[in-house]
Amino acid sequence: MKHIILGTAGHVDHGKTALIKALTNVDTDRLKEEKERGITIELGFAPLVLEKGQRIGIVDVPGHERFVRNMVAGAGGIDLVVLIIAADEGIMPQTREHLDICELLGIQYGLVALTKTDLVDSDWLTLVTEEVEDFLSGTFLEDAPIIPLSSLTGEGLTNFRSALQTVITSVEERPDSGHFRLPVDRIFTIKGFGTVVTGSLVSGKIATGEAVEIMPSKIRAKIRGIQVHNEQAEVVEAGNRTAINLQGIEKSVIKRGDVITRPDDFVASQRLDVFFRYLSSAKKNMKNRALVRFHTGTTEIIARIILLDRDEIEPGDTAYAQVVLEHPTVTEAGDRFVIRSYSPISTVGGGEILDPLTRKLKRSSEAGQSELKRLRLGTEKEKTDTILERAGLGGISERQLSTRTGIPPKDQESILNEMLSKREALILDKDERRVVAFSLFKDLQSEIVAALTRYHERFPLREWAGKEELKNALGTFIETRLFNRALQDLENEGEIVSEKENLRISRHRVIMKDGMETLKEKILGIYVKAGLAPPSMKEVMESFQGDREDARSVLAMLVGEESLIKVSEELYFHGESIDKLRTSYKLFLIKEGKATPATFRDLTGLSRKYTIPLMEYFDKTKLTIRVGDHRVLREGETA
Repeated sequence: MKHIILGTAGHVDHGKTALIKALTNVDTDRLKEEKERGITIELGFAPLVLEKGQRIGIVDVPGHERFVRNMVAGAGGIDLVVLIIAADEGIMPQTREHLDICELLGIQYGLVALTKTDLVDSDWLTLVTEEVEDFLSGTFLEDAPIIPLSSLTGEGLTNFRSALQTVITSVEERPDSGHFRLPVDRIFTIKGFGTVVTGSLVSGKIATGEAVEIMPSKIRAKIRGIQVHNEQAEVVEAGNRTAINLQGIEKSVIKRGDVITRPDDFVASQRLDVFFRYLSSAKKNMKNRALVRFHTGTTEIIARIILLDRDEIEPGDTAYAQVVLEHPTVTEAGDRFVIRSYSPISTVGGGEILDPLTRKLKRSSEAGQSELKRLRLGTEKEKTDTILERAGLGGISERQLSTRTGIPPKDQESILNEMLSKREALILDKDERRVVAFSLFKDLQSEIVAALTRYHERFPLREWAGKEELKNALGTFIETRLFNRALQDLENEGEIVSEKENLRISRHRVIMKDGMETLKEKILGIYVKAGLAPPSMKEVMESFQGDREDARSVLAMLVGEESLIKVSEELYFHGESIDKLRTSYKLFLIKEGKATPATFRDLTGLSRKYTIPLMEYFDKTKLTIRVGDHRVLREGETA
C-alpha cells in the first residue's frame, strides 16, 4: 500500500483546519494561542482513513504570511497538496505564495477545495471557479479537480473524498534514496518516556532499537519506540508521518531543522551546488551574493546566493549557483529548496540541490559549469564519475557517494561494481567500500614518476630517493595506503624500482663525471680524518670553491649510500664513526641506565657543539628516548 502524506496550502482563514476537522474529526490547532486567535501558527497533523481503508497522513500548515516559514517546514515532505481557496474571498496573497512554494518543492499532484460555499450564491461561485481555473493555468494544478464544499454544512465533502481517492490512485510514491532521513519538525517530552521527535520520513526506514545520529550536531541516540498515525510500530518506512521516542537524550539538544539519520551516512555542509529558479513574480533583479533565507526540509538558514555565471539574475530566469549557509545542515542530491528574500520577507525562488558536499567553485569557470550540468542532466554513470572526480584522492565511501549523486544505494552499488570491473574506479578500503576515481589514481602515478625524475635530475649522484621525501615532494596529502598502492603498481609495471624505503626510476643510473671520484675521495678523507669532530658543511664547501655544486652532489650521494650520516643541516659524520659511537653509547646506557649531556660529553670528549646534535640524532633514530633532562635506551634495545 502507498505511503502518502497530504498537505494543505492556502491563505489564512480560508478554512484549511476546518476542512481537516470535517474529514478526520481532529482539530489540528492544538496551541492555546491558535484557539484564541483562530489561526494556525504551528504545523498540525491528523490521520485520514479513506473508503478503501488506506490511511494517509495530513499536514496542516499556517496560512498567515508571518508563519510561511512554518508552512515551508511542513510542505517539504508532502506527496500531494490540497490548495484551499475560500469562495467568498477568492485568490489572495498567500494563495499565490503557497502555490509557488509547492511548485518550487516539486510537488506534482493535488486538488483544489473551494471552501465556505455556504457564504456565497451560485453566480458568485461560478465566477470564483473561473478565476481559480485561470489562476491555475500553466501550473501543476492546471487539470486538478476543483471541489466546492462547506466544512460547516458538510455539503460537497463526499465529492471531495471521492476526488481525493481518485487523485491518490495516480500519485507515484517519491523515489526512496534508501538513506534513513527524518527532518525534525516538532520536539517534546512525554512523562515516563522522555524525548519525542516528529517529522515526515522522506527516505529509508528505521526500526525500534536502532542507533541514530542527530545532525548536524552528530549526537547519537537509540530509538526507544516508534509511532505511525498514533499507533505503535516496530518499523517505519519512507512516506509516513512518524513520531520517534529517543532514549538517553534531552529535548534541549534537538531543534526544528535537525535531521535524524543513521550514524555516518551523512556529512553536514555549509556550501551547496544548486540549480536555482528565480520566480517571475520577484520584483527586482537578484544580485550575486544576495543575502537570503534558505529553506529545505524543516530548516531555515540565513545564506548567500553565489551566481556562478553572472552578476545578477532577472525574474523568471534560472542559473547554476552555490548557496553558502550561515551554519551547516544535512541534505542529499535531488532535494528541493525554497529561497525567501531576507527583508522584506517573501518567497522569491528555489530549486534543486545538485551536490550537498561541494567545494568552492570559481565563478565563470566553464569546467565548474560543465560539472553542474552533468549533475543535473547527466546519466547516473556521469553523475557518479563527476562526484568521484570531486572526491579527489581521499576517495569517498559508497554510501556517501550515493547521497552526493542522489542515486539509491542498490543502483549505486551496481554502477560502482561495473566501474570497478572496468578499472574506472579503485577500492581504497574494502570494509567501508571507499573508492577513488581510477583516472585520479593514474594521475597520481604520473606525478610520482615526474617527481622522482625531477629528484634524479636535481641529485644525479644519488641512486635512491627516500619514499617519505618523495611523498612530501608531491605537495598534497595522500593517504599512505593509496601512495603505496600506486608505488606497487608502478613497480609491477617496471616504471620504478624500490629497495626498503628507497625508490628510483628503473632506468636511472648514477654516472660520475670526470674528476668526481677524486672529489669523492677528498670529501670522504675530510670526514674520516675528523672522526666525531667534523667541520661544518659550510666549512667543507669552502674547501671546494671552484667545484661547489659538484661537491654538493657528491656529498648528497655519500649520504644516500650511507657513507656519510647527516645529523643536522650543518653536521655530517662518517658512517663508521657513528656506528662505533652508537655501540659505545648503548653499552654505556646498559651499564649506567641513563645519560645526560654531561655524561655523554665525558663519554665522547666532545664539546656541546657536537654532543647535543648527536644525542638528538640517536633519539631520532630510535636508540634512545628523552625522559626529562636525560636519555634512556628505548624498550627492545639490547647489547
